[in-house]
Amino acid sequence: MGRPAAAGAGRGRFGLTGTSQIYDPRIVAIRPDLADIAVAGQHFAPHYAAPMMRSGVLPAASLRASPSLEAEQTSELLFGEGFALLDLTGGWAWGYSLPDHYVGYLAAEALGTPIAPTHRVGMSEAMLHGAPDAASGGPGVLPRGALVMGEEQGEWLATAHGFLPLAAMVEVGVQHADPAAIAEEMIGTPYAWGGRTPKGVDCSGLVQLAWGAAGVQLPRDSDLQLASLAADKDVAPADLARGDLVFFPGHVGIMADDRHIIHASRRWMAVKSEPLADVIARSAAKDHDPPVSGYKRLK
Repeated sequence: MGRPAAAGAGRGRFGLTGTSQIYDPRIVAIRPDLADIAVAGQHFAPHYAAPMMRSGVLPAASLRASPSLEAEQTSELLFGEGFALLDLTGGWAWGYSLPDHYVGYLAAEALGTPIAPTHRVGMSEAMLHGAPDAASGGPGVLPRGALVMGEEQGEWLATAHGFLPLAAMVEVGVQHADPAAIAEEMIGTPYAWGGRTPKGVDCSGLVQLAWGAAGVQLPRDSDLQLASLAADKDVAPADLARGDLVFFPGHVGIMADDRHIIHASRRWMAVKSEPLADVIARSAAKDHDPPVSGYKRLK
């Protein structure tokens, strides 16, 4: 994987069926030198590569806009989440996360052998223990949403990395009935651009985690989330209820009830619950534009 796969003589050749299409580089894996083989025939690239499946092996790894520790963090790959690896060069892996197809660079050490997850972390955090004993030390702490493969042993889940308390775990496929409750548990979490964990989260990451626990996989960014929700998800402002999503230009939050919104706020630099009317008023005063992009109900 140190060098991109190339289409050449005797290999698969690809031709465009028309002009190369406009694409969003956040969710379509194309670089000037390389592209995902899935887009061959739609987008031109000098070379195409078939992805190699990997899984995250760090509690949370920064997905970055370029292969540098100084580059902007655009998202995070959680432990056990799948990653489609397209290129591995200079200690950096380029590809996209499987849950939301978000493209970026990870430190190569963040990836390992793919797993078939059996459970996910259902609490804010879950400690890995070296033995099935609450008094034992452990190699780390996994955040909400992390995926693991393991075998239940009494009150513990035995994994290749250690033991996790079953009380903190949820079987894959079991859905949380109240996504707003997940958001409420994260009130006070620091705001972090690109964050998806209790150490730091941004507005769309908060919504993605909350509804992901309810079995709804949303895209990574707020504009992508809004675009993914069809008109039949619209709800009137007067009918807002717990769990509904309110979108602003570049921002999103989840309703705690018919009047209060939970959101990861750059103004407060934390996840906060406050009256929706206050957020709307601030947005209108700042942008001098219609402050709300959409109201959506996912149930």
